[in-house]
Formats: sequence, structure tokens, C-alpha cells
Amino acid sequence: LVGAQPIAVTDTVQNHPLGTRVFATDPTYGAGEFIYLKGVASTVVGNPVIYDQYAGTSTRAVASARGPVAIAMSANVASQYGWYQVSGSAVVTTGTVAANALAYVTATAGTLDDAVVSGDKIDGGVFKTANGTPGTGLAIMQICHPSLNGNG
Repeated sequence: LVGAQPIAVTDTVQNHPLGTRVFATDPTYGAGEFIYLKGVASTVVGNPVIYDQYAGTSTRAVASARGPVAIAMSANVASQYGWYQVSGSAVVTTGTVAANALAYVTATAGTLDDAVVSGDKIDGGVFKTANGTPGTGLAIMQICHPSLNGNG
């Protein structure tokens, strides 16, 4: 998208219609798909959010949440706009997780874990690394339009 707001940048100005989708390639993590959303308070890079494309809102993912999931590409807090990843290899905020484990939301908003909690499994994603890769409190998760449907 020519003239697009960079993927890892947040802005106080809305530069694209909410819900705009683009494909981009990172030299480390490869190709992915991203959606443009309004931020929510306390968001940091790697936080999973639940988004409402119709209302143009996002909420940091937490236990018992429902809806489509996207991963914050910037510290995109309330009154700001930025990109969220919906497919590809995403860097996510985690507790202790193992590679190849399924992902679950926790009681801590914006943090994922691999501890099985009925109804809190993220469909459409799996951890590809243990926590600590690529950094403390982070892991790589392969995602393909993830969602929280009350499964698992």
C-alpha cells in the first residue's frame, strides 16, 4: 500500500479506514497480513486484542473474551491507530509456554499461555517457540486469522 502508515508505527492521526488490510514482509519473521485498528489503553507490542471490525474497536484479550484476535505491532494505546497482525509468524506476549503448544488467553489482559483453560483456547494459532524467543516474556506464534470462540 503506497504511502501506508508503517506496520510498527502508531499514530494519533487515523491514516487509513479502520479495518484496512495489507500484506507485508518482515526480514526476520516473513510475510504476514495486518489489519488497521484503533488502539486500547495499556497495549504493548505483542499483545493479543479482540477486535470489532464493525465498531472499529479493540480490547486487550483476557479470559472469557470472544471474537477475532489480532496481535499489536506497536504500543498502540487509546486514541491512537496502528496495525495488528492476523496471519503469519507473530511475536506475542506470553507467560511460560512450550514450542508447538496451543495458545490460551489468561486472566492477565494481553498475555497468552499454554495452560489449558476450558473455553479460552485461541483457534487458529500455535506457539512455534518457547517463551524467551525472541525476548523475555515473548514467543513466536504462527497465526491464521485467530479467534476466541469458547472452545478448548
